[in-house]
Amino acid sequence: MKQVVLGAGLAFAVGLVLIAGGSHLERGVPTWVLAVPLAFTCAGVLVRQRAPLASLGLGVVGIVIDGFVGPSLGTVLVFTDNLYAAALYGPARFARVLLGVTGVLAVVAGAVAGFLAEDWRMLAVMGVQAGLVLITPVITAVVLREQRDRAAAERVRAEQVAHLAELDRQAAVAAERTRMARELHDMIANHFSAIAIQSTAALSRKDLDRETVRKVMESVRENSVKGMAEMRTMIGLLRREGDEGENEATRPRLADAETLVERVRRAGMTVEVRVEGEARELPAAVDLAGYRILQEALTNALKHGGSPVSVAVVHEGEQVCLSVENALGARGRRVELPGAGAGLIGMRERASLVGGFFDAGEVWDGERVSGGEGRWRVLAVLPTAVDVTRSGISDGEAGAGFRLGDGGAGRGVRFGTGGGGPGG
Repeated sequence: MKQVVLGAGLAFAVGLVLIAGGSHLERGVPTWVLAVPLAFTCAGVLVRQRAPLASLGLGVVGIVIDGFVGPSLGTVLVFTDNLYAAALYGPARFARVLLGVTGVLAVVAGAVAGFLAEDWRMLAVMGVQAGLVLITPVITAVVLREQRDRAAAERVRAEQVAHLAELDRQAAVAAERTRMARELHDMIANHFSAIAIQSTAALSRKDLDRETVRKVMESVRENSVKGMAEMRTMIGLLRREGDEGENEATRPRLADAETLVERVRRAGMTVEVRVEGEARELPAAVDLAGYRILQEALTNALKHGGSPVSVAVVHEGEQVCLSVENALGARGRRVELPGAGAGLIGMRERASLVGGFFDAGEVWDGERVSGGEGRWRVLAVLPTAVDVTRSGISDGEAGAGFRLGDGGAGRGVRFGTGGGGPGG
């Protein structure tokens, strides 16, 4: 506010100096009268930002009075600031209107001057002068206003981009946390479920001989060591800088399925493995997804199901099909362990992320009401193409591209995650 007052006072003082120096036309009026229109225009400078339209109004009053008693150079110069402030700080639409009005006034002023002087050269001289006084400050304000608005828009856009970048970062962090949780669940559940089942069996059986107990403890130790090794590998990958991905030498592969099966066999379950088709090199994402789905399915069979367990890996066309079946019900069931319900969700997410199909549910040999034997089946169909970002495989494609073999002939199938299935 002090700067505005000082600016208005300085403009008034300079105007008085110009008047005293003779920078005005003599109209037969006292010189001090010229200070009145100057005071009006300088009053407009005081309110140029708070009330730009009022500033223009005061300037118009001052310039009209000055036209009758002068005019004086000081008042005209201060009036240009009134025009500039109204165009810069006033409404945007008003600035465009003001530009048109000042242009018309400049032409009219030149025409009137040429008509009164009966000299076309006066038309040019007065038109240029009126344009400098009226049009130039308005154009300057309009250009500056556009630049200011453009800068404000760029700031808003930059803030939006920063906000979107922050949202992307949060989404990436959430996705990474979900991936880490899924990996840790798959590693820990498999090894420690076997440890819990074997140790519980050893503690609950009093008739086990020394050699059997030793074998059980060796299996428990092996699962503990492997679980710790995989966890160290995971921690090492998390500590690694950059997006280098998993090391090829340590990344789990679907070709290592026999290792998973052997681990379940050592836990005391009967597992049959069937591999069909020609195995080929799989994309890293598909290879890892297949391994983790098979690992989680065998873990669920170990925790919730019973023997025998049937594992099928079928390489067919541009897809690999995985099937794990185990007995349902209390008959033959191992020690029942609580599940968090994340197993089926994690398997479905893994299949979906690589564009595959997943389903799990009960299957029955014969009619359920007739006391047929119930089994739990996990089925996953994963694409083997390099582009694994395509949409998921439909149910029809999964059913057409996967043969269950002779053991599945004539078997009634009912897929779905609801009702009685293992939850991981």
